Amino acid sequence: MALRNAVLAALLEGEASGYDLAKGFDASLANFWMATPQQLYRELSRLEAEGLLTARVVRQRRRPDKRLFSLTDAGRAALREFTAEPPRPGAVRDELLVKVQALDDGDPDAVREFVAERASWARAKLDRYERLRARLLDGRTEEEHLRDAARVGPYLTLARGIAFEEENLRWCARVLAVLDARSGAHPPHGGVAPDRG
Repeated sequence: MALRNAVLAALLEGEASGYDLAKGFDASLANFWMATPQQLYRELSRLEAEGLLTARVVRQRRRPDKRLFSLTDAGRAALREFTAEPPRPGAVRDELLVKVQALDDGDPDAVREFVAERASWARAKLDRYERLRARLLDGRTEEEHLRDAARVGPYLTLARGIAFEEENLRWCARVLAVLDARSGAHPPHGGVAPDRG
């Protein structure tokens, strides 16, 4: 999938600056699509040049002017076209998994550290996603939100991100437990909990 489609989808939420989009990618889209701010700004320029976005300049006092981007009719049509195409199968490319695969002939202590670090990252992302979930629900139950919200796509993708990070935590806990059992070691203080429930 090209970054362009993720940017177009993000702008369905409404007009946004490049800075707003970068924050939005980090907060909500990062569970399925990563992009640096530089990549986003380049893509915004391309999409504007192709007529899929329009931008307006907002003058600011004491700060540089900012550009607010919004979808054009052509951008919405491109997004509709994209959603009608079958997706390509996804593939996992994760360097940590290669390290775990090779740990028997490698450095198990280092791999253990990397897995614990991954668990810490997953826990932090899960905490961010849960805060975003609470903001999206805004006091409603999940069922109420899914029934009544103007848009359910952001919530459904967020739910996938939450499930993904929960599974990461379970997997990390399992790997650490196996490594501890094989080495006869005890989990360090504050070891990884297998579940958040």
